[in-house]
Amino acid sequence: MKLAEPGNPARRGWLDKQGLKLVAKPYLSGVFATQRLLERLRVETVPLEEITAGHGGGIFSGPLFRRVYLTDPEHSVPFVGSKDMQVADFTTLPRLSKADAESSSLHYLELEPGMTLISRSGFNAGRRAYVRPDMGGFWGSEDVIKVVPDRSKIEPGYLYAFLMSRFGEVLIRGGVYGSAVKHIAPDHVGKIRVPRFGEAVEKEIHELVEEAAELRAAFQKGITEATRDLFRTADLEDLLDLKWHEQGRDLGFARTGLNATTLRALNFQPRAQEILRRLRGVEHVTLGEVCEDGQLSRGLRFPRVDGEPGDTYSYRLVGQRQAFWLRPEGRWISKAYTSDEVLAKDETVLVASQGTLGENEVYCRSILVTGAWRSNAFSEHFLRVRPGMPGFSGAYLFALLRSEPVFRALRSMSAGGKQQDIHEDLRKYIPVPVLTEADRDRIAETVRKAYRQRDEADRKEDQALAKLEAAVVLHSGVATG
Repeated sequence: MKLAEPGNPARRGWLDKQGLKLVAKPYLSGVFATQRLLERLRVETVPLEEITAGHGGGIFSGPLFRRVYLTDPEHSVPFVGSKDMQVADFTTLPRLSKADAESSSLHYLELEPGMTLISRSGFNAGRRAYVRPDMGGFWGSEDVIKVVPDRSKIEPGYLYAFLMSRFGEVLIRGGVYGSAVKHIAPDHVGKIRVPRFGEAVEKEIHELVEEAAELRAAFQKGITEATRDLFRTADLEDLLDLKWHEQGRDLGFARTGLNATTLRALNFQPRAQEILRRLRGVEHVTLGEVCEDGQLSRGLRFPRVDGEPGDTYSYRLVGQRQAFWLRPEGRWISKAYTSDEVLAKDETVLVASQGTLGENEVYCRSILVTGAWRSNAFSEHFLRVRPGMPGFSGAYLFALLRSEPVFRALRSMSAGGKQQDIHEDLRKYIPVPVLTEADRDRIAETVRKAYRQRDEADRKEDQALAKLEAAVVLHSGVATG
């Protein structure tokens, strides 16, 4: 038999509040314990629905609708779903038809900076995100609940911090219903009570959240500019406006001079070959040469023995999906049973190297491991790219490998059946523009600055959550764990 807490079992009065339902989940999830804690606070608490404003009272999702995706930025808008709201880099977001987005039935789904987003269905149900300054003009799907704060009543950053806190998480996830597919209803979210700690405390928390959002927007701008700088300096900037899908499919082409390396037609895809030809047209070295004294291989396979979350004797294990999130959750594994080779050295580029060829899959997308992320362990499904050639840094390679042209080139090097992998030989011959040492250093520093801003954003958000929790403890008169 399970108890919510050995010293705090479900009580008779709790059953009354649930209409005498004998469903265990509300009690085991900690919802009632959190609600009792908030009731004991020596401050006012108000229902969320009373401090929001806008369409549907300020808490809404949207209708089901037929999605028409386009690639031309002039005729489309970035479209955020329940998974996409978690990612750090919005460059690869799907794009919804602008005509549909701005129609009378969908126009109100446009995101505004300061909103809090809550994923309302599926595996990701209950996760939260803050709409950053650079997300203005994005549209949110019907799978995302939008919470629009009434700025005359509450600071947006403070509201987000409460919903993002462990108190908000328990209350939000406590309303999850469904069996195979989980759901959260906007009506349930609206009933959550939000504590009010006074203007000074709430403003301080809000400002930390806003600073974090601005830093994350600066991170996005920085890595995008680094990639454009690289291609501009190499006189290849037109490749960034690739219009891949407008070039037509690769049908009916011939290839001569084949050898035993590969006989797969995809590996000779004309559109990808043109990208490689253009890259070879400038002074370059190959990726294999750059990484000869470094690393260009898949990660280590290892047993996974669970460890305690946050414990000094455990690693957070990050897989391909969560590696692209702002704050990966990941599984915690014991260090005692794990080689330190699962860590990544500073400025190692990780390329998601197993998956399928779907347009919105992370397969062949890249991240850079630096700063705070060096403490994470990474699964064997990443291609680890670490330069060994003097003058070439991981930050510089990341600016290249994250680009759309190189992503398409890597996809063309796929091998395998259902699950694709990047061909071990073909990947060695990706051209890396040399440029000048000053150019490489400038581009690398832009990337490094962006990642420092990202780490600082995480620290500020953590500070905001810590201040909120401290306020709860102070006004409850009891320790909260």
